[in-house]
Amino acid sequence: MLTDLLRHAAKRVPAPIGPLIARLAGSDALVLVRALLAVAAVRVFLEVASEVGEGDTRRVDEWILRAFRSKADARDPMGPSWVEGAVRDLTALGSNVVLLIFTTAVAVFLAVRRQSHALTLVLVSTGGGFLLAQALKLAFSRPRPDLVPHLAHVSSSSFPSGHSMFSAVVYLTLGALLPQLVKERVLKAYFLGVACFLTFVVGLSRVYLGVHYPTDVLAGWSAGLAWAVVCSMAASYLQRRGDVEQPR
Repeated sequence: MLTDLLRHAAKRVPAPIGPLIARLAGSDALVLVRALLAVAAVRVFLEVASEVGEGDTRRVDEWILRAFRSKADARDPMGPSWVEGAVRDLTALGSNVVLLIFTTAVAVFLAVRRQSHALTLVLVSTGGGFLLAQALKLAFSRPRPDLVPHLAHVSSSSFPSGHSMFSAVVYLTLGALLPQLVKERVLKAYFLGVACFLTFVVGLSRVYLGVHYPTDVLAGWSAGLAWAVVCSMAASYLQRRGDVEQPR
């Protein structure tokens, strides 16, 4: 019953994610939960994109942006001066350079363990996620917020947040794939917890710095989460087939 409902919901999700979810969703309860999460994440992204396109989120977006600034001076972010420097450091965790270094470190780890198929899966998953993020930014081309002064240099369009989606693609994808390669539950929880924390603080930092609307960040998180969950489902499926190494 639940599987049928999921497959029906997946039909409303754009290709290639929708058909892939419908195919991977079987009788396994964990796979079913992952598929439901992926469908929900895609649904959230589509709803946010629709509301943004109609201009219905502008009031909430502007209210939240103003809440992070001093009422007396919009150039002054809330909190002591050291907070601004700390947030700049945190937002760098979502930059292309840092994410490339992080992905390379994981790739070297898998290469040393001689898990070549897992290595290929990680590279394809993160690379595909980057391409998806770039395509979405080009498709929507939303202007950056001009309500408050930017506290970081930006040049691309605003929707979805590149830092938020890039960090979600890399951190959540790796946070979902790496637990497939270990048996210890503590390590599984650790990988996922760190991935979620890094994704959250990077997205929050973009709003604090005034370079993204909150809906940009929410859309980036949703799209990145959907991609990470689908990659995790694919990893589990390939492990059952013997195409990806089992945990050691």
